[in-house]
Amino acid sequence: MSSTAATHQADTSAKADSTEYDVVVLGAGPVGENVADRTRAAGLSTAIIESELIGGECSYWACMPSKALLRPVIARADARRVPGLRQLVSGDLDAAAVLAHRDYYTSHWKDDGQVGWLENIGADIYRGQGRFSGPRTVTVTGPDGEQHTLIARHAVAVCTGSRAQLPDLPGLADVRPWTSREATSSPTVPGRLIVVGGGVVATEMATAWQALGSQVTVLVRGKGLLPRMESFAGELVAEALSEAGVEIRTGTSIASVVRENGTVVATTDAGDRVEADEILFATGRAPRTDDIGLETVGVEPGSWLSVDDSLLVTGTDWLYAVGDVNHRALLTHQGKYQARIAGAAIAARAQGTPLIEPAPWGAHAATADHAAVPQVVFTDPEAAAVGLTFTEAQQAGHRVRAVDVEFSSVAGAGLYADGYHGRARMVVDLDGEILLGVTFVGPGVGELIHSATIAVAGQVPVGRLWHAVPSYPTISEVWLRFLEAYQG
Repeated sequence: MSSTAATHQADTSAKADSTEYDVVVLGAGPVGENVADRTRAAGLSTAIIESELIGGECSYWACMPSKALLRPVIARADARRVPGLRQLVSGDLDAAAVLAHRDYYTSHWKDDGQVGWLENIGADIYRGQGRFSGPRTVTVTGPDGEQHTLIARHAVAVCTGSRAQLPDLPGLADVRPWTSREATSSPTVPGRLIVVGGGVVATEMATAWQALGSQVTVLVRGKGLLPRMESFAGELVAEALSEAGVEIRTGTSIASVVRENGTVVATTDAGDRVEADEILFATGRAPRTDDIGLETVGVEPGSWLSVDDSLLVTGTDWLYAVGDVNHRALLTHQGKYQARIAGAAIAARAQGTPLIEPAPWGAHAATADHAAVPQVVFTDPEAAAVGLTFTEAQQAGHRVRAVDVEFSSVAGAGLYADGYHGRARMVVDLDGEILLGVTFVGPGVGELIHSATIAVAGQVPVGRLWHAVPSYPTISEVWLRFLEAYQG
């Protein structure tokens, strides 16, 4: 294979061809694309395989379309909090314009631009279903049944991501439920929508579709929303959703669901009936590892793949699992971070350069996946967090203190939004005097989280944070209020 990139489509030959590469990447979402980019930059020949659209879940059914739906919702909410502006934005959102904008950001579900990017870096693209047929060997079955066998000299990287996990309810397939894919790509606004779940997808989609005109009911099995964050995050988001008109029922599970004459009827474990036009299940994720031939290389199909800090699958010296499939942090930005680590590790090993073990915070160690994973939930108010919650830190054996601040004490917050309502917490390791976690809830706090990520990842001493002076008057002054509360 020449170094000039190619996109391989149908092959009329009935006999499978065989091609060697330094690296084979299975899955061409953001994670796979970044692995390919790093290995190509290191001079390694690289093939990348994709069964759907180049660009993956994030580009077409997750990050990009969901944030395109949510941006006008958040912008309108912010404008309504500014005196002199709120009266100009009192009407409803133009749902058709919002959906059209969403379609633009998904490139209308066409991947030409991302194909071009991969070809420009010199990666060879194979379209079809890739399955292992033995160690270092992947057979690609194309859309017309043609096959290509790819042999990796150095590494195969599994970057196939995750899929929505549906509950085991009889007849659920006949109901045609929404998953995150349908929720972010629906061409119309449902009149009534049931959202099952209380996590990120559930809260973001409840926020978006309610603002676009749906009557939304959220059914949560647990005690509240956003259970993996500090409890006040879910409480403030639930309060705002309820004020917007969303009905939230906690401690509620679905016993059965049917579609009667086009209407979804969900019966709860308490015997209540909830009717809607559509029902979204946002109840977890499963790895896309069930149909890629892992059994041929001694790995259990359908499982999350265990890896070391260089993303090498446990017990192998050539197989990498990057992104959602390793279950370390199911977030696009963390998957891309892992891809940079994996690409560097693959290149080093291919070139015979030993990795320094252990190598915390080194070029070949995905240390941040243990200590400093940031996330933003684009609800109104936004919720953003990095690192450990107070409870997680205690359970991990740290001697910690939680320092809480109300944003009402921050001058910049009041200027940002009239009646700004929000809360922040930092979790301090009292032995090391460093931050283990930070959580913000309030309008615009997504832009604050990187400062917290730097503090947590960099293990910046609390004393030194006094010299990181926040600009006045900005919401970032919350850092000064943190330090004053900690000292006081």
